[in-house]
Amino acid sequence: MDIALLVPGPFSTVSGGYGYDRRLVEGFRARGYRVEIVELAGRHPLPDTAAQEAARAALDAVPEDSALIIDGLGLPAFAPFAGELEERRALGLIHHPTAIEPGFSEEEAEELRQREQALFPGLARLVATSRLTADRLAVEFGADPARIGVVEPGTDPAPRATGSGGAGCAILSVGVLVPRKGHDVLLRALGLLPDLDWRLTIAGAPRDPVHAKGLAALAEELNIARRVTFAGEVPPDALEALYAGADLFALATHWEGYGMAAAEALARGLPLAVTAGGAIADVVPRDAGVVVAPGDIASLSRAMRRPIFDPRLRAEMAEAAWRAGQRLPRWPDRADAFLAEIGMARG
Repeated sequence: MDIALLVPGPFSTVSGGYGYDRRLVEGFRARGYRVEIVELAGRHPLPDTAAQEAARAALDAVPEDSALIIDGLGLPAFAPFAGELEERRALGLIHHPTAIEPGFSEEEAEELRQREQALFPGLARLVATSRLTADRLAVEFGADPARIGVVEPGTDPAPRATGSGGAGCAILSVGVLVPRKGHDVLLRALGLLPDLDWRLTIAGAPRDPVHAKGLAALAEELNIARRVTFAGEVPPDALEALYAGADLFALATHWEGYGMAAAEALARGLPLAVTAGGAIADVVPRDAGVVVAPGDIASLSRAMRRPIFDPRLRAEMAEAAWRAGQRLPRWPDRADAFLAEIGMARG
């Protein structure tokens, strides 16, 4: 069996979703499968003419006997070809439905919802990266529960974080600079803690340049710019060093299909401060950190005060995080689980 993965380009994009896709491809190839990566041109997820032309061209180019996987970020462009996807027993890889992505107008979100509602019920298999996302596919998008599977992301064995080793609390947040990640909420929460000794590093590409500039301006407005570093997109070695030198991981996300960055923090034994946006609340054990409602700046600030101030509490949370991190799924068995889903899609 050959496998074709259709995904908006470039495939090298740094994000949790693309990282998941790349690790699956590595796993498939390690098991002897031939995998073709088809990068879709155009604008995604709200497709323009170029995106729909790329979708058509991809279907024409991929042999009909290949197992066809389409990343959910690119799926809306295939709405005009829903019948063909059904005939080819295509599989959708859903990190989260694009219709729930913040930042779209009501009209744009409704267009995405209509496209996904037209596509999801006809796909031979939908594979979500969390049970929470899987449940939404059936309830909100009309997908057949019998055709929905869950393959959560994996982690690699990782060295335990050693921390900053200095005074104060080094906080790390990992996520692209888009509204959904809630970096503005985190900045405002920390802005309410001027009396504590903390510094924040945000590692993530400025995917939304206007939002990224707004975050920098917000840090200035809150008078915390000198404590905040926007590291941008960092290579794996540099990101590993940031995890190793952090004392606390924080993410004020509005929605996560899983929460890969939080899982990576657990794998390194970092205590966490997160918002319960989507499935991330299921990833983080309550004794490993603090969890508050999405968008609640005051509650996040209050919850972060004690772990920032109290190194002993952070140490207790770190122990719980390390234990939880060792129980997380590993990447090799994620490839096996996904191959089983492909088998079900092909009947």
